[in-house]
Amino acid sequence: MLEKIVKNVSVVIKGKEEKIKIIVAALFSGGHVLLEDVPGVGKTMLARALSKTFSLDFKRVQFTPDLLPSDVTGLYIFDKESGEFVFNKGPIFTNVLLADEINRATPRTQSALLEAMAESQVTVDGVTHKLYDVFFTIATQNPIESEGTFPLPEAQLDRFMVKLSLGYPDEVAEKEMLYSQLFEHPIVELGSVVSKEEFLNHLSNVKNVKVSDDIMRYIVDIVSATRKHKDIMIGSSPRGSIFLLNISRAYAYLHGRDFVLPDDVKYLAPYVLNHRIILSVEARIKKVDKYKVIEEILEEVKVVK
Repeated sequence: MLEKIVKNVSVVIKGKEEKIKIIVAALFSGGHVLLEDVPGVGKTMLARALSKTFSLDFKRVQFTPDLLPSDVTGLYIFDKESGEFVFNKGPIFTNVLLADEINRATPRTQSALLEAMAESQVTVDGVTHKLYDVFFTIATQNPIESEGTFPLPEAQLDRFMVKLSLGYPDEVAEKEMLYSQLFEHPIVELGSVVSKEEFLNHLSNVKNVKVSDDIMRYIVDIVSATRKHKDIMIGSSPRGSIFLLNISRAYAYLHGRDFVLPDDVKYLAPYVLNHRIILSVEARIKKVDKYKVIEEILEEVKVVK
């Protein structure tokens, strides 16, 4: 199944099979993804391709400084015929939401996503509205351009299961991309390989993936090490442990296993933890890379049997 999914998405996104697998694992574990990349590498097309692959509804919101929370969540509008206020759903009521350039919106608007990402619901005028059975957010931001942006607060970053970058395609993949778009964009004809009903069944099956006590301890030891490392001022929260567990189970399931391996955890840890740690002042002055710090931790922490 994973091969079919990756092959289908790769019709649109060339040469990024491993990144696609991580994003699909986040989708299967109920998480959300933050893509930090320069414009034009396919972030929007990736979100659209995923929604088509799983027959899911898709909506895109372009975040700008004048965007209001109600533009995302929806608002109550007075209906003359009934004489009552009727809730008009915003774009957040979908299966796959692309929050494009999320850091261009004000913190007030950014916070409109917090409740939805954590609890799959939104509260408007004191009334709580449940979102759809599948709600997956892919948010994007440009790491280079900072003028007119509002950096995501730590509480917002912590809601994202993984943070990653697609990066530029290699020359072979870029050439394939050019050929694929000679007449029309391949997203137009992209079909589904997994129905929504099948997808919901898979979500239930992921919960049956076994996790041994050794793996549990391994996850806890890795996250605990982020709180003690000399270059880290603030380590990962317990949510990091939970997300690392959940995505490891989904990753194992997608690879046809009903149990998690230490290699699953080790491979996914940098993507789950890199945005949950804050480097010390000295480390930032020395321009220490977060990924290298996490790699050091993964080399030091061993699976205890």
